[in-house]
Amino acid sequence: MATLPRSFRCAVTLRPLLSRRIITLSTSLRQSISRQCRHAAGYSTQANSQKPFYVTTPIFYVNAAPHVGHLYSMVLGDVIKRWEQLKGNKDAIFLTGTDEHGIKIQQAAQEAGMDTQAFCDMNCKTFKDLARAANISNDHFIRTTDEAHKDAVRYFWEMLQHRGYIYTKKHEGWYSVSDEAFYPQSQVEPSLDPATGRKRMVSTETGKEVEWSSETNYHFRLSAFRDRLLEFYELNPKFILSKSHMMNVKQAVEEGLQDLSVSRPVERLTWGVRVPGDDSQTIYVWLDALINYLTKAGYPFTPGKESDLGWPADLHIVGKDIIRFHCIYWPAFLMALDLPLPRHVLVHGHWTMNKAKMSKSTGNVVNPFFAIDRFSVDIMRFFLTLRGPLGDDSNYDNSNIVNDYKKYLQYGVGNVYQRLMGLTKMQLRPSIEAARSGFTTEPNEYDIEFEQYLHTFPKIVERNMEAFHSKAALREIVDATMKAQNYFHHSAPWQHKDDLSRCYRVFYNVSEYLRIAGILLQPFVPQKASEVLDRIGVRQDAVARGFGAAQYGADYEYGHAPKVDKRELLFPPLMVED
Repeated sequence: MATLPRSFRCAVTLRPLLSRRIITLSTSLRQSISRQCRHAAGYSTQANSQKPFYVTTPIFYVNAAPHVGHLYSMVLGDVIKRWEQLKGNKDAIFLTGTDEHGIKIQQAAQEAGMDTQAFCDMNCKTFKDLARAANISNDHFIRTTDEAHKDAVRYFWEMLQHRGYIYTKKHEGWYSVSDEAFYPQSQVEPSLDPATGRKRMVSTETGKEVEWSSETNYHFRLSAFRDRLLEFYELNPKFILSKSHMMNVKQAVEEGLQDLSVSRPVERLTWGVRVPGDDSQTIYVWLDALINYLTKAGYPFTPGKESDLGWPADLHIVGKDIIRFHCIYWPAFLMALDLPLPRHVLVHGHWTMNKAKMSKSTGNVVNPFFAIDRFSVDIMRFFLTLRGPLGDDSNYDNSNIVNDYKKYLQYGVGNVYQRLMGLTKMQLRPSIEAARSGFTTEPNEYDIEFEQYLHTFPKIVERNMEAFHSKAALREIVDATMKAQNYFHHSAPWQHKDDLSRCYRVFYNVSEYLRIAGILLQPFVPQKASEVLDRIGVRQDAVARGFGAAQYGADYEYGHAPKVDKRELLFPPLMVED
């Protein structure tokens, strides 16, 4: 193996690479580790303007077909990546993919009577198909069965072991196959299976069944990172973009951390990456899976090029059931190797049906392909973003999809467009030229209020998007639609047909609303936003359709609209049952 960089030699006395002896770290030595490596631990989440923006979704388990919750995570990541591009960050990187190792995959393949790799290939294709069907602009789709990823996992393991953070011991505890995790006694409780009445033990955190397990395997010294994690959380209060989740994570760490079992005997788990130098053990699926974020960022890094492919990640998007893995285990793994930590973790809740969590195991799921076929890609993207569980869980209901489409798109944006084109006879240039020359009529109270709002509303959207709150950003855009409707109603240009200057001011303001809203809608509903901009004649280039142009009066060149049948609705009625 190559000579380790100097920073790699600061943690502990180097041991033989594949030593299986237990190494005890004293309190003083732990403090020494912290002092000596603090400068390289990647504690800060301050932006590095030289690196590409990098956003990830969790990688999805391929033991069953995707459901709408997976689609939601993809859409969240896609909206944020497209926003970065709208702001001019052409190098923004978006990663999604599939988690294909572990006991659940092994068992699912056996139940299907299939070769495990063939089973993974089949289900991975379904997730790739979903990304395409949803118009997801991911730059990479990673699989944990990729050879490059397995190489990265082995290298990461060797570095942890080389630094003395991995040792062997007998492990006993409650293990959940479904969660791929061990739980202490304090986090399990007895329960009755509602289907069979059978007594069982379950995780209090996830409700998944656990079984008692006793085995000898490798452990990671997670307990050594309690103080360093707490210091990191203190220095980076927005690491987790939820105060309540951050508080819960800090509390869990403050109460103490147990060393983490990071391998499984091969008799129990064959489907995974074998421990380097020890074919009797398979690397724990979560240690394996988390490294995917590094793999596509070029790990192991070439010295001096660590950030060329985006690392550290600017944003990990995760469901609330995997916070512990991403916000405790993952930072500790990275700290152990002095690698920079991700800057933010965006935690979302669950989609429910009839107030119950969607679950592949119970069949209580929405098929995302059927939903896209029924409602269209952009309508589903719109609904998921507007109603999505960025805070509390959200209930999935077809009637909400229909109602939101009618209220905000068909009778909102669509109606504003139809009224404007009807009144102007599809001729926007006269009002735009009047604005360029300076209106000859004084603004009334409705003009002043709406024009001021058009100046500020893109900034409100930007502020929410910079905080990764895409739901609030889209809500502001649909609120702008309602304001445009009210402005149109109160201004009533149809009552001033003999006063062209008055009409031109109203027509221009409404045109500007459509142009600005069309630009801002591009990350959310790319196809329909493009159609809005096409219909009002905005140039098809990055300047005219970039965020810099989303300002009142920023573009006087549009309005040369293509010939469109005015009877052709921008947002036609949905041909589905309510």
